[in-house]
Amino acid sequence: MRLERRPGRPLLIGHRGAKAVAPENTLAGLEAAVAAGVDVVELDISPGLRVAHDPDDADDKTLTLDEALAFLAKHGVGAHLDVKLPGYERDVIAAVDRRAVRELVYVSTAFATVARRVAALAPDLTVAIGYPRDRLGVSRLAWPEPVTRASAALLRQAMPARIPLLLWAARANALALHHALCSRAAVATAHRLGVPVLVWTVNDAASAQRFTALGVDGIVSDDPGSLRATLPVP
Repeated sequence: MRLERRPGRPLLIGHRGAKAVAPENTLAGLEAAVAAGVDVVELDISPGLRVAHDPDDADDKTLTLDEALAFLAKHGVGAHLDVKLPGYERDVIAAVDRRAVRELVYVSTAFATVARRVAALAPDLTVAIGYPRDRLGVSRLAWPEPVTRASAALLRQAMPARIPLLLWAARANALALHHALCSRAAVATAHRLGVPVLVWTVNDAASAQRFTALGVDGIVSDDPGSLRATLPVP
């Protein structure tokens, strides 16, 4: 699936379905995202091809990748497959091919090793490297706002210089950036390299409009229906 932005607007991507309005990574979430008019639905793919953010969250009732792909293909909606851990890349691609939906799918991951394996196994697939990867779970800690704001500003300033190495190390042909690190310079750097940029996770109209003006190719949102009402999305 090609990720370059559509004329006049970025791709609208539902985060784990439509996390703000329906349980994440569920059929109900997929239904809500499709009803909201998304172009793509982002799904977390855990080992065993379970649609879950964490393997510990999965059980016998958890949606499978095959089930999710079948539903999205029926509605002509794209699938953003976020592979959460290394080791089952071949299984993910096999599921995509069972449903014959390569033209509707791209893969993302925060692990360079996963990106390289997917690129080697399926050179025709778009592979996005996600940044940053929160190895220690520090994003869940209640840091004082001035500390987080200052740290984000430093990382955002450094990001344009990091992008070429990040893409090279992952053999990725797309970039998925946390919203705090996405700047006009970062988008311009990626675009000079011929690489589309997705920004995550954006849940308010003002931010969505700002990132649209920066030229991002896709916006990931927990509430895509609300954003659709404020962006130039047909």
